Amino acid sequence: MDLIAPLPVSLRQLQYVVAVADLGGFRKAADACHVSQPSLSAQIARVEEALGVRVFERNRRQVRVSAAGQPLVSQARAVLVAAGDLTELGRQLADPFTGTLRIGVIPTISPYLLPEIAPGLVRVYPRLTIVWREDHTRGLVRQVNDGTLDAAVLALEADLGTLEHTTLMRDPFLLAAAPEHPLAAPKRRARIQDLDDEGVLLLDDGHCFRDQALQLCARVGAREAGYRATSLATLVQMASAQRGVTLLPSIALPVENRRGQLVVREFTAPGPGRTIALAWRKGSALAASFAILAASMRDTLRPGRAPAAMLR
Repeated sequence: MDLIAPLPVSLRQLQYVVAVADLGGFRKAADACHVSQPSLSAQIARVEEALGVRVFERNRRQVRVSAAGQPLVSQARAVLVAAGDLTELGRQLADPFTGTLRIGVIPTISPYLLPEIAPGLVRVYPRLTIVWREDHTRGLVRQVNDGTLDAAVLALEADLGTLEHTTLMRDPFLLAAAPEHPLAAPKRRARIQDLDDEGVLLLDDGHCFRDQALQLCARVGAREAGYRATSLATLVQMASAQRGVTLLPSIALPVENRRGQLVVREFTAPGPGRTIALAWRKGSALAASFAILAASMRDTLRPGRAPAAMLR
């Protein structure tokens, strides 16, 4: 094989292919790529001609990836991610903490840790801009893998696929009950078995914290109560209004139970919890920099964030 022969397609043409596949139309893709639609369409036609495959099926209503085009689009994504890694490697060798990083974070972490982490990173890395994006775990893992995000703050207990990571902190779970609930009465630490046959209020589908709580409930014979909250704030309010019981990550306690509407009890050791980590794509050129960044994040986090007065 002649290694210096010209390639049949360019990176820009691959960007056009992926944009059409993602956005489902030539006009939207052209707008996103800041080119005219005729120019983009002509480049797509050249790609199809060069590869000998009809990548897209077109009709008056929609554009979709053909069966033969699916693996080509997947490979195009991989090539673009690799090209991005090359760019990031050059930036890392020059100065890894300048420019912009795109970091995702799940909703059960972002309101509680970002107010501490973000200002601290600005102080340590004044020439680095971090763009934070909140999403559920599945979406963040996909975006990190396809290069839309550089890294994400996630719970290790979720399915992270092949992502590499470094740990930031342990986040214990707490039992939280309305003052009228029987589980609010004991002064001792809670046991997991205390939830046996209890109806526990949980988050809605898509939250990894829900999955972790469900696994805990299944271990002790607890059942899900008849309401699913979309956020921890709603979960606390519903537990208070329905005189119910729920589980809370400890990092959320100072914010969500600041008015003391729920009685909160720690679990006896070893209690349930999650491990919060910074994760990035396997093989990322910024892996060493993320390890340094994670260390800075750990330095900004206050130990014992849930005041003892708020716990029973």
